[in-house]
Amino acid sequence: MSKGLEGLISEINRKPTYQLFGRVTGILGLLVEISGTGHMLSIGSRVSIKARNGQYVKCEIIGFKEGKALAMPYDSLEGVGIGSKAFIENAQPVVSPSPQWLGRVINALGEPIDGKGSLQHGDDPVQIKGSPPLASTRQRVGEKLDLGVRALNSFVNLCSGQRIGIFAGSGVGKSVLLSMLAKYTDTDVAVIGLIGERGREVQEFIQDELGEEGLKRSVVVVATSDESALMRRQAAYMTLAVSEYYRNQGHNVLCMMDSVTRFAMAQRDIGLAGGEPPATKGYTPTVFAELPKLLERAGPGPVGAGNITAVFTVLVEGDDHNEPVADAVRGILDGHIVMERAIAERGRYPAINVLKSVSRSMPHCNSDEENALITEAKRYLSAYSDMEEMIRLGAYRKGSNPEVDRAIELNPHLEDFLSQNKNDHTDMQEGYQKLQEILSLGAG
Repeated sequence: MSKGLEGLISEINRKPTYQLFGRVTGILGLLVEISGTGHMLSIGSRVSIKARNGQYVKCEIIGFKEGKALAMPYDSLEGVGIGSKAFIENAQPVVSPSPQWLGRVINALGEPIDGKGSLQHGDDPVQIKGSPPLASTRQRVGEKLDLGVRALNSFVNLCSGQRIGIFAGSGVGKSVLLSMLAKYTDTDVAVIGLIGERGREVQEFIQDELGEEGLKRSVVVVATSDESALMRRQAAYMTLAVSEYYRNQGHNVLCMMDSVTRFAMAQRDIGLAGGEPPATKGYTPTVFAELPKLLERAGPGPVGAGNITAVFTVLVEGDDHNEPVADAVRGILDGHIVMERAIAERGRYPAINVLKSVSRSMPHCNSDEENALITEAKRYLSAYSDMEEMIRLGAYRKGSNPEVDRAIELNPHLEDFLSQNKNDHTDMQEGYQKLQEILSLGAG
């Protein structure tokens, strides 16, 4: 008997010969009360409620109250009423990706939404809401990666297995920067999670920003802003689960998520519906408990596996970089890239403030010569930034400070260096060479 047939028979034998169900006894908003299930349900269990139109609404158990299970739906509750049957699902929430998933777009449940037909499932299931690897089994962060973006390659290095955040307000260019990283970063696979994205922007991102070149080595997970809080949260878990599959296959994976803030908002909605007390800015305690569980799943893999290098965007509300989610995420990740509206408004893209951006793998990942070059460039950028208002007002007199004079001379060239078109790829060594040429202008 073949191994595949044995596996199929084993799977059939594990299927129960009966099905357990409870009944809906109350609905309040998006919260469904289910009775009659006894002790068969736990937090995270799934049920399928049979609506009066014959369709099934998939729900997840988020809490218990007075002997009743509290569930939230993944989709609309249309047709669900008092007495509707709630069938308990026996299967564990897992996903089984395969190498054929590359180039595909899926939803939070792992279903294809790109019109390219069904997905081929693999033989290695991964827990959707998995746990990070044990700290004692993890590899160390690897060598620095070529990101193809001059400002990052030079001033904010990213190493294999490192996790970094992009902190920016709306409309500052996060999605374009993500698309550049997806196309140009030197990794085997990219997994991109679009969490709570505007529906009209999904195809624009995939076709215009990511393009055919970026898509063919990527898996894109999408949950738009009109979908339920459970679907938006699930999309974040699915993004990490697919990344873990490719990591376990020995690949070096670039995992990108836009954005962690919308994951936090979805978790807040779920917590509030389940009766959790609001804390800072309305965010519930489980938000700050779930963030490290999610973000720690990325990073160096166990010995013998690949790495998950992660880039998470954080949507800072009102351009406040110290709001609760941004503050919590910054403390978990291994660095942060700050994008500022003021830089974007003067036409420099990507609008990265390299003086406020930090990579915790630096300066150890660079040579002494590279560190000296970066330090010198930052010194001139800082000198110009400190005196910028006086320079613009014409209050600074040339000759007052030789370092400021030099900074004024080099600033147009450094600004041009930090500016980069989304279709312009610059490798790491070329970037260092250009920066050296700029700092040598007029010297001596």
